[in-house]
Amino acid sequence: MTERRRYPSDLKDDQWELIEPMLAEWRRTRPEGREPTTELREVVNAILYVARTGIAWRYLPHDFPPHTTVYGYFKEWERDGTAEEIHDTLRDQLRKKKGRRILPSAAIIDAQSVKASPNAPEESQGYDGGKRVKGRKRHIATDTLGLLLVLIVTAAGVQDSAGGKQVLDELAAQWPSVTKAWVDGGYNNGVVKHGAAAGIEVEVVQRDKEQKGFVVQPIRWRVEQSFGIMSRYRRLHRDYEALPERSRSMIHWAMVNSMSTRLTASPNKIGQYLRPKPLAGA
Repeated sequence: MTERRRYPSDLKDDQWELIEPMLAEWRRTRPEGREPTTELREVVNAILYVARTGIAWRYLPHDFPPHTTVYGYFKEWERDGTAEEIHDTLRDQLRKKKGRRILPSAAIIDAQSVKASPNAPEESQGYDGGKRVKGRKRHIATDTLGLLLVLIVTAAGVQDSAGGKQVLDELAAQWPSVTKAWVDGGYNNGVVKHGAAAGIEVEVVQRDKEQKGFVVQPIRWRVEQSFGIMSRYRRLHRDYEALPERSRSMIHWAMVNSMSTRLTASPNKIGQYLRPKPLAGA
């Protein structure tokens, strides 16, 4: 790697060792042409710099590859599924490290509305009346470790229940091992019935009416943790991407960074990722 001062967002050597074989294979299978000169580690570091700091691509520091080059790789890895493949591979490794089966049996579903950038086409945005947010909505399903299983980005006007049905369809198609899912009170009975038709028992975790403010809910706190991880990346505070597909990719890279940190963390490190498991084997 070119010698330069390290940024806090840069991958450490052991993190890069997890990702490098997949990108090396990606480069090996590219059509023959001009010999590539761009260091892929630096491209990933540049993507993570944008994700962490929230800057526009053209404001990348000059000691990274040109911003047009970095964004070109970002787009290509989104289009050909490379970013998602890296994400999924690290997720499976982390489940194994935590003593879980690769195929999960349970999921937690939730949604988050965020404001969109002016760059986003008007037709890809909507208004969430409940949250009073104009922008896009992230519908996700996580396992009981808070790792993403399904990620769908829609206009914010899509109701949680409608998005939840889409998530359940994706869960049933991609994860036939999942037979149980938890949602909050914002999802209607139609979601429960839709899950039953797909072979997934959906349980609504009701909030105690006497609780005020934010209160950690049993089981469901893992999906909130996932949204919390996203909030550490300034690029995700809003949806700055022109296309929903690019929004998904930026979230995948943020989670890749988070999971690679967890995979390389010292075994005796005390932190939120080492809390007791909520469900054994799920």
